[in-house]
Amino acid sequence: MPSTEGLAAVVDEVRRLVAFRSITRGPNRDLIEDVRHRLDALGAPCHLTWDDTKTKANLFASFGPTDRPGVVLSGHTDVVPVDGQDWSHDPFDVVERDGKLFGRGTVDMKAFLAVPLAMAPQIAARDLKRPLHVALSYDEEIGCVGVHRMLAELSRYAATPAACIVGEPTGMKVITGHKGKRVLRCLVRGVAGHSSRPAEGVNAIEHAAELIAHARAVAKRVLAEGPFADAFDPPTTTMQTGKIRGGLAVNIIPAECVFELEIRFLPGDDPDALIDELTRFAREHVEPEMRALDPSAGFTFEEVVRYPALSTGPEAEVVALAQRLTGETETSAVGFGSEAGLFSLAGVPSIVCGPGGIGEAHRPDEFIELGELARCQRFVERLLDELCA
Repeated sequence: MPSTEGLAAVVDEVRRLVAFRSITRGPNRDLIEDVRHRLDALGAPCHLTWDDTKTKANLFASFGPTDRPGVVLSGHTDVVPVDGQDWSHDPFDVVERDGKLFGRGTVDMKAFLAVPLAMAPQIAARDLKRPLHVALSYDEEIGCVGVHRMLAELSRYAATPAACIVGEPTGMKVITGHKGKRVLRCLVRGVAGHSSRPAEGVNAIEHAAELIAHARAVAKRVLAEGPFADAFDPPTTTMQTGKIRGGLAVNIIPAECVFELEIRFLPGDDPDALIDELTRFAREHVEPEMRALDPSAGFTFEEVVRYPALSTGPEAEVVALAQRLTGETETSAVGFGSEAGLFSLAGVPSIVCGPGGIGEAHRPDEFIELGELARCQRFVERLLDELCA
């Protein structure tokens, strides 16, 4: 069992990390520099990969020999905004109550990162035969954006890791599969005019609505016909329109409409087939009517988010490792995505396993239970024993 003193150090680290307002799309530089300063002092080499603005970065730190395959504990530093949410306290000042720590990012996912960071002095003092790496990324919440730059440089830092454990909240269950994600932004170009003369303009909103309605029909068909994978809830690929904007006034024919379609696809399913079906419908059934009125009217599609599904086979050593560390014998799959699919695509076998429940994420008064922190701490302690063996 983790000591009371050890758990207190983890709680202090959660408070420290949450206090950094590393909201998605904003900077995380202060958090990264704080972590780097402390790990540097312990002799752990830290490598940073910056975004173009130099205001946010990934950090990849290593303990132990880096010339052989080790294990990565990976998590993102960004948190979703709190705007418009009814919090009972300052979201960036952790409050402890009823055995829980409340604050933005506690469960998603600074509590997981807090465990190896709080234990860093202990990790640095161990005689590791294989390395333990700690990876911190930026802008995961908007489509696993930042980690690409870290993975592109991974071979410069260390031997290809043997395993990656991404600490998204799973209740410390071993997750070997999750859905991938694609997001398409569609710009619909119409022609403005007076609403009293609709035949002299091209209504971008109404033509956008035709494609949105078709996308909904396709989504309903997939839900009914599959393909199906019972490990997931829901057990099919899903699609929805999540954002839409258009129009200036009710008496002006709207010249522009922008909407975004999200596809969350099963491992092995082909999102390109759905995207092709939607774009073909726009080109063949909607655009001709628009261009008969004005040849400049039509659709433009842009992909704004892409990350792969995760499907790690039961024979992978990372699965057996995670089962030994958690004491779990079963594995499962989740509907949300993570950076694990990208690590896997980069040649690092990966699973998802972290403290807390995804149901508490992104909500006002987000929390992590102290018992979950203790379970995660035991997990890392057992991992250290394995790496020293």
